[in-house]
Amino acid sequence: MATDFWSSSHYNRWIVDRTTLRNARADDVQYVDDPEYLDFLAIYFAELLAKLGKKLNFVQRTVATATMFFRRFYLKNSYCETDPFMVAAACCYVAAKAEECPVHIKTVVHDARHIFAQDPYGVKNFPSDNSKLAEMEFYLVDDLECDLVIYHPYRALLALCKPMNSTDPDKDDFGVNLDDGTRYWGTGEGQLDLPSNGLQTAWFIINDTYRSELCLLYPPHLIAIAAIYLTCVFHPPTQDSVAASIAAGATAPEAPPRRSSRQSGGAERKKPAPDPVTFLAGLNVSLPLVASIAQEILGMYSLWERYLEGGAASSVATTPASPGEDDPVTTMVTPMTITLVLAKMREARFVDLRETQLSDVVPRNRVVERTQAAG
Repeated sequence: MATDFWSSSHYNRWIVDRTTLRNARADDVQYVDDPEYLDFLAIYFAELLAKLGKKLNFVQRTVATATMFFRRFYLKNSYCETDPFMVAAACCYVAAKAEECPVHIKTVVHDARHIFAQDPYGVKNFPSDNSKLAEMEFYLVDDLECDLVIYHPYRALLALCKPMNSTDPDKDDFGVNLDDGTRYWGTGEGQLDLPSNGLQTAWFIINDTYRSELCLLYPPHLIAIAAIYLTCVFHPPTQDSVAASIAAGATAPEAPPRRSSRQSGGAERKKPAPDPVTFLAGLNVSLPLVASIAQEILGMYSLWERYLEGGAASSVATTPASPGEDDPVTTMVTPMTITLVLAKMREARFVDLRETQLSDVVPRNRVVERTQAAG
């Protein structure tokens, strides 16, 4: 196992570019009317994994690990040629082992059958045979190349902006290597002192990023910094704290002349926490790249707003973005719609594969056979 992120398989093998993502969906895009449905599939299965993880009493980190396994598996496979529901169950089963909170295979099969059979999924034929899930586990670990150590943005978030007056968290609760961030820490002058609800907001933003493929494109510490940036920009209590911190820094009086240790009695004044602007500027990261990640997170939220959780397929509609006859329309999508799209993709792919297999059979040429026999 790698001692830090920079020498890990996560950094060296599983941070990919957009070309790799496009190539991974090359087969799927042939069987959808609109390629945007593939983006909704990412939200659809993230929600599915979260539901199954909640049923199995997983903590958020284990759900995030299962989601990462699912994303990595579909870098090498297509939705239309596999059973994503079996893959999702296997990802939860393997993630529980990887995060050292294993659950029995019978429990995973039972809970998966219960959740997948409900609307909007409607998977009534999920196998009750435990050996099917065990077999899928073998294929999953093989496609993951046995790289089961996952680095999440949560640890970087706690390292960067854990409130000063809080106790240190148990390292076992948040993954591996809390102190592996020296390459992005920069000046290392203190931690960003966010309000507790501001830290919670950044945590929730990180949770939401698993509904997209950002976890495959960027290192976790950059996602954590982008979440901090968005919290400072959009969270009202944090905005007030940021403004007060900047104002206090601007009006702070000049430091008094240094006194001797005898005069000061050996007491040292506690250095105040840096304001967010100074703190972010001191990090050893590309701020334009952080801003780009923040824009992608906002784009993910824009897509998610159009995903009507709990809606029926008949509730899909196109609504104007704002009043006016010529305004662009926004298409709303429901989980039932994605279920139907997925079923259509898999059925069309099965038909194509069957036709290909039939066309590969060479018909018998009786004229040639008779000629060869006569010769």
